[in-house]
Parts: sequence; C-alpha cells; structure tokens
Amino acid sequence: MSINKKNTSPIRAYIKNAMIRPDLGAIVGVILVFLFFFLVAHDTGMFSLEGSMNWGIVSSQFIIIAVGACLLMIAGEFDLSVGSMIGFAGIVIAVTSIVWGWPVWLSILTAFAVAMSIGALIGYITVKTNLPSFIVSLAFLYILRGLTIFIAIASTKKTIIGGVTEVAQNDWLAPIFGGKIFSGLFEWLAEQGWIQTFVAGTKAGQPVVSGIPALMVWALGLIIFGHFVLTKTRFGNWIYASGGDAQAARHIGVPVNKVKILMFVFTAFCATVFATTQVIEFGSASADRGILKEFEAIISVVIGGALLTGGYGSVIGAALGAIIFGVVQQGLFFIGVESSLFRVFLGVLLLLAVILNTHVRKLITGAK
Repeated sequence: MSINKKNTSPIRAYIKNAMIRPDLGAIVGVILVFLFFFLVAHDTGMFSLEGSMNWGIVSSQFIIIAVGACLLMIAGEFDLSVGSMIGFAGIVIAVTSIVWGWPVWLSILTAFAVAMSIGALIGYITVKTNLPSFIVSLAFLYILRGLTIFIAIASTKKTIIGGVTEVAQNDWLAPIFGGKIFSGLFEWLAEQGWIQTFVAGTKAGQPVVSGIPALMVWALGLIIFGHFVLTKTRFGNWIYASGGDAQAARHIGVPVNKVKILMFVFTAFCATVFATTQVIEFGSASADRGILKEFEAIISVVIGGALLTGGYGSVIGAALGAIIFGVVQQGLFFIGVESSLFRVFLGVLLLLAVILNTHVRKLITGAK
C-alpha cells in the first residue's frame, strides 16, 4: 500500500496543482471554442486573415477593459462604472476637440486625466467609507452616464458628436490609438500574392488587411504589463494580499488603501484607452457608448478564473476569457446564428465559471 501511495501521490499533487491554476478553465474554454468553430465554420472565412482580424479586434476590445477589471477584482473590489467611463471619456475628447477647438492630443490627455481622477475618487470613497465598491461604482455608473448625455446635448444638442477624423488628421497622438503597424509588411505580402487583396474599386490591388490596428497593440501591451506587475513585482504581491485578507495585509505593512485606489485608477485608464481607440477609429463619440461593458469585463475575468471574493486570479486567464468572447461573438455571425443568442451563451458561461471557481476555492482553502 505504501508503494502505491508513493506512486500516486505525485500524480494527485500534480492534478491538484493544475486544478487550482486560475487560468485552467479559460485555457480549456479557448481550446473547445476554437475547436467547435473550426469544425462548423472553417469554410465560412472565419479563420482567413480577414476573418481572424475581425474576431481578433473584438477580442482586443474585451481584453483592454478585462485587464483593468482583473487587477481590481484580485484586489478585492469591483468597478461597475467602466461602461459609463468609456462613454464619458469619449465625449470629453469629442467636445474639447470639436466644440472647443482644442488639439486632439490635448483632448486625449485631458480625457485620461479626468477619467483617472474620477477613478481615484471612486477608490477614495470606497476605502474611506468602507462602503462596498459595488455600491459606490454603481452610483458613478449613473452619475457618469448622466453627465455624458448632459455634456453632449448641452454642447451640440446631439448625443453623437462626429468630425473627429478631420481634426485628428495631422495630430501626433491620435495614430497611437487609431493607427496601424506593419502596413508595409502587409503590402509586401499582398504583392507576393500571399494574402488577399481587393479586386475592384479604388482599393484594387491593396491588401484586404492593411496592418495590425493599434487596438490590438494596446491589448497585447496591457496583457504584458498586467501579467508582469502581478507575477514579477512586489506591488503584484500587494494586490493579491489586499484582496485575499486586507486586515492581515495591513498588519505586515501592505498599503492596502493605496493599492485599491491605484487599481481603480488603472481601471479608469483602461476604460479611457478603449474609449480613445473607439473615437479615433469611428471619428465620433456617442453618449451611449460602453453600455454593459462593465459586465462583459467582469465576466471575462470570472471566466479567466478570478474569484469574486478577491485574492486570486490571472491576467492571462482574463485575456483568454476575452478571446472566448470575441471568437464566439464573431463565430455566431459567421455561421448565421441569431446574435441575441450571444447573451445566452454569456449567461451560461458565467454560471459555469462561477461554479468551477467555487470548487477551486474549496480546493485552495480545504473548505467543504
């Protein structure tokens, strides 16, 4: 019997260690989702260069806000104002550049400064009053959405403000959020006949995919930054400690309040990155942009393995959860399924993720 125990205990330990990886469920989910759509949609163009770029862009949108939400949730807090912050930051850029005539670069920097200040305010109120961040950020969800609509209508009598593309033509900062990289490489690949090109119209002969959008670069950069902070820095340990047991963390010298406030600021930063890329891409800002994005960010993080109680999670897992979103949303379009079923999928996936994460928490804590 002792020999069998020696032989099986390392295997059991390995399985248990694998089970408590925060990103395990997201890894399995990504594999299953890609396998499913490869089988049912491989002949629809979904995995062509153009099709891959479509779901890649959608996934990148989810990733940008999911990274911020992930670090905040690991720190033990929620921010339900993310979606409203996206709309608010976009309107700030549009009003200051179109109505007030500011340079676009100044409008963008102003949007970041204002949004991050509001994020700091949400965090400050949360830690100083000990109110649940759910309640504080829910209040700001309504405050910011109301201010966004008011500012837009008061300035232009419209809720959609266009014309940003024209004023951003020669701006030095706008391309960082709305430009493309490796355009020359894609043109060369098109000349070699290795990627698809337009066959008619003014773009005849040009590559269908002309470069990698800044949105995707931002998403990758935030993943790398967030993962590095969490896994390679002392501040990352502080984030985990603040969400795991705030009181115990304070006893060993962790500045819990500071950590939580900075995570709210970072979440606001990510929301403003999302807003700016949208404004530059579409050339307009809309007062209703960002609706429900806060929930999509939280769902991405939960699918990625983070516990709702804080102290446990992974940026890589959150990014994989966002990729699942993007692939499924575009995959349903490619196979001709009613788009409203995407919300059904999200609900089912969230329920399964919470059940799995609860089981993981029991494995970690030894609870029954």
